[in-house]
Amino acid sequence: MKRAVNGAGVSRRNFLGLAGASVAAIALTGTLSACSGGSDSKGGGGAAASKAVVLPTYKEFTGVTADLPGNAEGLEPGFLNMPTPVASTKAKPLTGPISVLSETFEVMAPAMPDNPFWQRLNTALGGEFNMQIVEDIGDGYPAKFATILAGGDLPDLMWIPPNQGIPNVGPMLEAKFQDLTPYLSGDAVLDYPNLAALKPDSWRTAVVNGKIWGAPIPSTPFGQVMIGTAGTWEKVGGLNAKDADEFFEKAKELTNPSKKQYALEPAYINVLHMITEWLGAPNAWAVNKDRSLTHLYETDQYTAGVEYAAKLFAAGAFYPDVNVTNTKSLILNGTLGAVVTAGPRDIRGYSAIDKDAKMEILVPFSFDGKITPTYDMGYGTVGYTAFKKTDEKRIKEQLELINWLSAPFGTVEYLQKNFGWEGDDFTFDGDGNPILTEAGQKNLPGVVSALNIMSSPESVVFSPGFPEVTKYIHETEKKLLENAWRNPTNGSYSDTNAKVGPKITKIVRDKTIDIITGRAKITELADVVKRWKSEGGDKIRAEYEADLNPDAPVFTLQPVSKS
Repeated sequence: MKRAVNGAGVSRRNFLGLAGASVAAIALTGTLSACSGGSDSKGGGGAAASKAVVLPTYKEFTGVTADLPGNAEGLEPGFLNMPTPVASTKAKPLTGPISVLSETFEVMAPAMPDNPFWQRLNTALGGEFNMQIVEDIGDGYPAKFATILAGGDLPDLMWIPPNQGIPNVGPMLEAKFQDLTPYLSGDAVLDYPNLAALKPDSWRTAVVNGKIWGAPIPSTPFGQVMIGTAGTWEKVGGLNAKDADEFFEKAKELTNPSKKQYALEPAYINVLHMITEWLGAPNAWAVNKDRSLTHLYETDQYTAGVEYAAKLFAAGAFYPDVNVTNTKSLILNGTLGAVVTAGPRDIRGYSAIDKDAKMEILVPFSFDGKITPTYDMGYGTVGYTAFKKTDEKRIKEQLELINWLSAPFGTVEYLQKNFGWEGDDFTFDGDGNPILTEAGQKNLPGVVSALNIMSSPESVVFSPGFPEVTKYIHETEKKLLENAWRNPTNGSYSDTNAKVGPKITKIVRDKTIDIITGRAKITELADVVKRWKSEGGDKIRAEYEADLNPDAPVFTLQPVSKS
């Protein structure tokens, strides 16, 4: 799930998905074992109690009206221009300093003493906002999280990412963090209107052991998509295709090593994800008629997808440097044809670099003209921010802070948090849209990314200064929803997955990449999937089956023709 403040790719696009599983292991020795009574027999999320908890009352923010309405299926509301901002709070939330741990998915910004935007934010909040920002490099956040827990000197607020290798979440929360249920459950949340404007689906992420442990951080509900510039792909009829054969021919035609032009980025797992959607694969897990689960790795769709990706590699369609980092510039100059990004909204970033860039989003098509494709929706949140144990006065002040930071789009607070202050950090264009100044481009992105990783309102589509981009994203989201599926285990907890999931997933992914790049044979895939099952996959399946959402729909695996 990685990913951009509201999403981003391997590493960013998966939100630490391959990070080490020992994040909290150091801190969980000894003292936490006595706290496990709050969990169910799986040692995980106290499923029965969590289902019984009264979620915060939902009260929609109605201060602004979207130009392009959203819907209950996940379509995000779109705004063609920034509405006149309205205030959503009445006072500064802080009376003194506060410490925070978060992560940034942007280039690190200047530190507080050298960052005028950060200093103005402190003034708006009423106290020094001491945010320790961890860069998205290697195991950066998991390692820092584990170290801080082990040391025992916790910051006031800590971002808890969802299902990212943190084992024994229930015991950890019980021992180290504040139960916020009395302050947020039911109508209690109405004291914090911006938190009440967060939807029930978002809050479910923050419920463990039947208690609410933090304010959730909503993100786009949409998952990964493949994108490229229309200018690059128009010479072969566009990025979209009627079937896999046509896409293969387009990719082959675009690739010209002598001119250093390649159709696809070398993020093989991400490209494979797109291919398995064309094959009608499940979003991680398929719910069978008997309510058992089948994992993606166990399907014919996955095997066929790996074979097709290997065919693309053999044709030379992938960029040869797997360590490539400047993909945006390579996309814009035509060196790269397509990349896989966190979601459809990510095309907005290209307009900021090149105002004339016209991007195309690939909508999953039928692999063979017969299979109904799928589209994998994302997790919908990037976790929640937990409070370390403290007194009631401090809890309420921190809730006021999170309420301020969760202000919806169209509010004064949202504008200040995301764009800063007029004249210093941004200027308004002729339509009232905030456009970052040169100073804003330097001082904001690294801080804003970290702010939105630990606090965020419900997502909208907005591309300041580029209303046509907003319209295109909104229309594409409608198309993506036609074949959209959500991971049926979202909101469920598997302690085995937290402990060994990243490790055994890496085993399969490493072998998959070896097969795609010609270093291994497709016949080796079956053995590595057997290993995945025996080293934790089957246990993960059983834990998810025991906690499966009864409303999760049955997924029918379609036949895949053998090539």
